[in-house]
Amino acid sequence: MALVVICGQPCSGKSTAAFFLAEALKESESNSTIRIIDEASFHLDRNQSYANMTAEKNLRGALRSEVDRSVSKDNIIIVDSLNSIKGYRYELWCLARAAGIRYSVLFCDVEETQCKKWNEQRMEKCEATYDDTIFEDLARRFERPDRRNRWDSPLFELSPYKDGIQKSSAAIVDAVSYLTKKVDSKTRDVKILHPTIATQSTRFSEANSLYELDRATQEVTNVIVEAQSQSIGGPLNGISLGQGLPTLNMSRSVGLPELRRLRRTFIKLTGQTSLSGPPPPSDAESAKRMFVDYLNRELGTT
Repeated sequence: MALVVICGQPCSGKSTAAFFLAEALKESESNSTIRIIDEASFHLDRNQSYANMTAEKNLRGALRSEVDRSVSKDNIIIVDSLNSIKGYRYELWCLARAAGIRYSVLFCDVEETQCKKWNEQRMEKCEATYDDTIFEDLARRFERPDRRNRWDSPLFELSPYKDGIQKSSAAIVDAVSYLTKKVDSKTRDVKILHPTIATQSTRFSEANSLYELDRATQEVTNVIVEAQSQSIGGPLNGISLGQGLPTLNMSRSVGLPELRRLRRTFIKLTGQTSLSGPPPPSDAESAKRMFVDYLNRELGTT
C-alpha cells in the first residue's frame, strides 16, 4: 500500500518518529499491516555499520533488499534509517514505483549541534550512540530532502527539538491522512506510483542480485578459510557447503589474497555477463553453486 522513508541526521529522533507513525497508523481505519524496517532488524551495530564505505554500502544493500521483498499493496513499510543520500532515496522510490504503491518521506529536521548533544546524552545513559568521528562524517555527508524532487515528495517535516514528537504531531497526522486516504478517479492530492514496463518485468533489481552475489561468495570464502585453518595447510577434499550444493575440492592450500582475487574476478565476470544476458543470481544458493563451480575450475580440481 505504501512505503515511508524516515530521513534525518544521526540522533535526530527518527526511530521515535517511526514508532509514533506506526502507532498512529495502527489506530487509523486502515486495515494494512504496518512494519518498521531498521538496522536493529538485522542486529547490526550502528558504529560497525558506518565504520567505512564498504560496511555502509552493505547496510544500504541489506535494507534495500528487505524493502524490495516486503513492499506490497497490502502493507505499509516504514524504513527507519539515516536515508541521508538522495541517490539512495531515489532507489527506494523506484522500489515503490515498481510495486505500484504510495510513497512519502518523513523528515526529522534538527540542527547538527543539537543532534550532537543528544548523541552525547545517550552516551551518558549508556544507550546506543555514534562514535564522534562517525557522527561527524555522517552529519557532513547528509543530503537534505527537497520536496521538488519526486523521490522526496510528498515531504512531511517534523521539528523534534522545537515541538517534540507525538502521534498528534502535525506532520504525523498529515502523513497518516495521506497514507490511508481512499482514492478514486477524482482524487488529486494522493499519488499512487505506477510501474514502468522495465520495473514491472522483475521483482529483483540488478543491484539486489549483485548484493546477494557478494554476500554468498563471502560466505563461501569464509568456509574455505575456516576449513584450511583446521587442516593446518594440508590438502582439502570434499568441503561441504550445504545440501544441494557442489562439493569443493582443493588439492593445495590457497591463501586469503588469492581467494579474494578469485572472488573479485568472479563477481566482475558475473556482472559483465548480466549486461548482455540474464541478470546475476538473485538467491544465495544459486550464487554459491556458481562460485564453487568457478573455484573448482580455476584451481584445477574436479
